[in-house]
Amino acid sequence: MKKSLLASALTVLALAAVPAAAQAATTSTLLRVSPTPVPTDMTSESPTEMTSESPTETTSESPTETTSESPGAATVPFGPGCSSLPTSGPGSPSSMATEPVGTALSSNPELSILAKAVHKAGLTDTLNSAKDLTVFAPTDKAFAKIPGKTLDKILGDKAQLTKVLQNHVVEGRKAPADLSQGTLNTLGGGTLTVKGSGEDYTVNDAKVLCGNLQTSNATVYLVDTVLLPK
Repeated sequence: MKKSLLASALTVLALAAVPAAAQAATTSTLLRVSPTPVPTDMTSESPTEMTSESPTETTSESPTETTSESPGAATVPFGPGCSSLPTSGPGSPSSMATEPVGTALSSNPELSILAKAVHKAGLTDTLNSAKDLTVFAPTDKAFAKIPGKTLDKILGDKAQLTKVLQNHVVEGRKAPADLSQGTLNTLGGGTLTVKGSGEDYTVNDAKVLCGNLQTSNATVYLVDTVLLPK
């Protein structure tokens, strides 16, 4: 009987010790395992903002503007007198086109008296440095129409000679169409009456022998009469 009671008591004690031991083991386990750190507050950043840029703007530029020059500025010389000009070298239309007008006049065999007159008046450099002129150039035969004494007097008076020469020069490049009808103001302060069509033009009483000759800064018309100021 005593042994039976003793065994029961031991059993009770054993059962009571089990939860305590288990609790101790659990506590020991928890002490050995380091607690999981609380994660740092992770701010949910918005992804890098992708700005949808508009593509590089392509400006549609208008093509280079093509200026339509007056027809006479691009056409070949015309008139019966053109056949007497050299076909190449000094005085030829192709050579004159590369030279300023004062120089071009001096190289043309049909204009030797005019070239001398321009030189005596001191106008060669003035003509060469000018921009966009029209020159009505009397040929040697045109000067031959003037009586010798009268011509000598004109050539010997620089002021008068300058006025006569300026009466043959107009501002701007004049195409044949600009000579169809009307009046032109000269650098000498006078006016010239022009008219004509096709290849037949007159300036005052002078006939155009070879027209639309181009130089680097002027358009030249060879005429058969000197245009004396009125």
